[in-house]
Amino acid sequence: MSPARAPLSVLVVDDELRSLETLKRTLDEYFTVFTANSADEGMTVMHNELVQIVVSDQRMPGTSGVAFLRAVRDRWPDTVRLILSGYTEAEDIITGINEAGIWQYLLKPWHPDQLLLTLQSAGELWRLQQENQRLTLELRTHPDSLALRVAGLRQQARALAGFDKLLRTPDSPLNAVCTLAQRIAGHDLSVLITGESGTGKELLARAIHYASARAEQPFVVENCGAMPDTLLESELFGHKRGAFTGATDSHIGLFQQADGGTLFLDEIGETSPAFQVKLLRALQEGEIRPVGSARPVAVDVRLIAATNRNLELDVASGRFREDLYYRVAGITLYLPALRERARDIPLLVSDLLKRSPLIGRSLSSEALDLLNRHSWPGNVRELQNEIRRAMAISDGAVLGPELLSPRIQHAAQTLAVESAANEVADEAIADTSGQLKHHLERFEAQIVKESMLRHKGNKTHVAEELGLTRVGLRMKLMRLGLNH
Repeated sequence: MSPARAPLSVLVVDDELRSLETLKRTLDEYFTVFTANSADEGMTVMHNELVQIVVSDQRMPGTSGVAFLRAVRDRWPDTVRLILSGYTEAEDIITGINEAGIWQYLLKPWHPDQLLLTLQSAGELWRLQQENQRLTLELRTHPDSLALRVAGLRQQARALAGFDKLLRTPDSPLNAVCTLAQRIAGHDLSVLITGESGTGKELLARAIHYASARAEQPFVVENCGAMPDTLLESELFGHKRGAFTGATDSHIGLFQQADGGTLFLDEIGETSPAFQVKLLRALQEGEIRPVGSARPVAVDVRLIAATNRNLELDVASGRFREDLYYRVAGITLYLPALRERARDIPLLVSDLLKRSPLIGRSLSSEALDLLNRHSWPGNVRELQNEIRRAMAISDGAVLGPELLSPRIQHAAQTLAVESAANEVADEAIADTSGQLKHHLERFEAQIVKESMLRHKGNKTHVAEELGLTRVGLRMKLMRLGLNH
């Protein structure tokens, strides 16, 4: 087992103290967090502490976030820099990327789980930068050793992205999708992957790439739904220095970066009709024109696109171009939602627990039952967050139902109430001579007993869940004969 790595340091800069405190509470468990409520205070922290990641608000009195991060880049170029803002002006974003080397532009309001995942990725980026510098030095004296290491890393990347990483049981509906994807992986067809958010569309795209003849070449990802047209055009096609305000350096677009490999465009259905014309031209002609350049650049990429929208309906309504649809949908693969393959939930949970740094964790049967009852609107991503949350707040080896989030417990309780109500109704119809009051009391006792079991007899929590006072709960327990 590899030794635990020391937490990286994060500096958060925001002039709103409440926002600063919330960010610190969210990140404290995973990082060493420093805070500052102005750019000047942030520079003081940078001078006095070793900081690997900086997250700054954009609009602050005095110095803007971009200007602050530009100064950070000049003095500490290895830091990973992120902007957190409630505003989405394209010029701000472009200036931030070009002048301050900003890695991510995060929008307010932010979700705690998404923020943590982003900063954990930023931490991995920082570590990879340090490893890259070390390997560059090693290359000067041991090039053969480095070549072997690169080949080994390629093999690891392929092993981490195979079809077997789409975990499923022998009778899972996901099997048919994976079988078809494996058959077409070796053909240079464009692929459209559809399905709800969180079903694993990028994971399937990576599996297709690494099973293709392009596996040794780059796999490049872009989320089309996260950027305005001007920035998306620059990101995909690149731009020349001076092409627009803030373009202080030339930028190689993702089409060129993916040359010879695969370009994965997530949320392609969110692009505007105006941008769709430019994308169609690039795909048809096999060449792109960087913004501000007079010369086209030939590119050879395999396109895999993904969307959670119904593009056929969007084509019918005119929201999505029909000619682009047929260009990207050489073959369409649908990823089923998690509720459509609930039989895979135990396998997915088991894999998450195995990958936990705390060995020996398990999920109780009661907790697994609650997971099986949930509808999972966030799909596999929501399940992953749920298990990670339970592991983070648990003190024991067995994860019980009380560790699951309130929405999971509430949904399961609602389902249990509906099920019990239907059972009572069926019994009342079958036994018309029975007393309705008797059936209702038996139904009520069942709900109370389940709540007592779920909260391990804690009457305060049971009362809160059932919407009762402690006195009201005590009287109900006595009336139902459960006060023992």
